[in-house]
Amino acid sequence: MAAHESIPEIEYEALPDGSLAANLAAGAFAGIMEHTVMYPVDAIKTRMQIVNPTPSAMYTGIANAVAQISSTEGARSLWRGIASVALGAGPAHAIYFSTYELVKQRLGGNEGEEHHPLAVATAGACATIASDALMNPFDVVKQRMQVHGSTYESIADCARTVYRSEGVRAFYISYPTTLAMTIPFTAIQFTCYESLAKVLNPKKRYDPLTHCVSGGLAGAAAAAITTPLDVIKTLLQTRGTSTDLRIRNCSGLLDAAKIIKERGGMTGFFRGLRPRIVTTMPSTAICWTSYEMAKYYLYRDQNVD
Repeated sequence: MAAHESIPEIEYEALPDGSLAANLAAGAFAGIMEHTVMYPVDAIKTRMQIVNPTPSAMYTGIANAVAQISSTEGARSLWRGIASVALGAGPAHAIYFSTYELVKQRLGGNEGEEHHPLAVATAGACATIASDALMNPFDVVKQRMQVHGSTYESIADCARTVYRSEGVRAFYISYPTTLAMTIPFTAIQFTCYESLAKVLNPKKRYDPLTHCVSGGLAGAAAAAITTPLDVIKTLLQTRGTSTDLRIRNCSGLLDAAKIIKERGGMTGFFRGLRPRIVTTMPSTAICWTSYEMAKYYLYRDQNVD
């Protein structure tokens, strides 16, 4: 029992110096948990962000969307494409968190008791550049399967169809926009998380409650600020499913922004804001809690061995 009581004193944040493999495993576990638990709300967000949706795919809110989709397509349709996320999230988040921890360590972000916001923000930006390069094609497949009227039989069928009709470029046309969104999103999220964690958990002990609260609040703030870029990303990733030639031929971030402005005004950039926050807040809370838990126990086991 004495040995067990000494466990909370372990400086579990020193994990990146101990084992890259453990850090990868923790990140993969966190990523899968983050992207699967709130998937139905993410599907609703995608549909609400579609420019010029069909009348049968127009929703006034999350509850209305759930009721309408469930009654006309079946509740299972809210889970279409989840396999793509589950397949890509593990390795992408393994890269994400291992890059974050490595860069933060190299920039001195783990030194002393003081806060290092610049090191944290830079590490977060580097992490998202690396992970999004892997995750972007999986995200394209996911959103193609989430849209109303999707006829793809599986993620493999979707990937093959997109590749044959639009080429490899379709999987990465949104990558610059994704980076333009996720770099500030990650920088904001990581900085807010580390700042809140410093205040709520100054002794840096393993504390699931503070990890959960810090992660949720950090995710909500980052999601709200970056929603306009998420709307642009959705247009680019689903353009191949549109019957509107202007949208189908959209060439990139600026062109997509112009279309959104023309069709919906400035409010068009905030479509899906509420479900994005509703998705992101618990997702990031789950992600950080899962990551810190996995990191803590993996590091503890290494020390016990």
